[in-house]
Amino acid sequence: MNLAKSRLAVVPVGVIPEIVVKSIGAHIHAYLDIHADILPPLSHPQYALDKRRLQYDAAVILKALDSEVFRNHDKVIGVLEVDLFVPILTHVFGEAKQGGKSALVSIHRLKDDVDADHPPTPLLLERAAKVALHEAGHLFNLFHCMDEKCLMGFSESLSDLD
Repeated sequence: MNLAKSRLAVVPVGVIPEIVVKSIGAHIHAYLDIHADILPPLSHPQYALDKRRLQYDAAVILKALDSEVFRNHDKVIGVLEVDLFVPILTHVFGEAKQGGKSALVSIHRLKDDVDADHPPTPLLLERAAKVALHEAGHLFNLFHCMDEKCLMGFSESLSDLD
């Protein structure tokens, strides 16, 4: 797929500060030269809550996003405020299927201030953009790299991400 002709959508899933999705869209445009449309929000993904873990199953949400019709968009990145997991890890900052249509970015663990009443900080916006760019890389078939400074390196902790 030609990146220059790709159309990507950024969609809030649940309640997400508008500046977060706009920042992600701007970073995608600036770094990947792909136009990123901001779409109206989808409803909170209560259907994906794992009551045993008290986290949200990323695979279930990705499957739901894949079933949505996003006209004129080749790829979509859903932005959430819930704690995501995949079965083999305690949590993930984001998730995407290699070469797939949909990706997720969760801001839940990206915050440097636990007070949800404050607006997003520049650090949260930077972290969310890094996760979104990483997951977009997977959508466009990039794999993890071993260099810890590479955007496609695996980030298990905030210090890895930072």
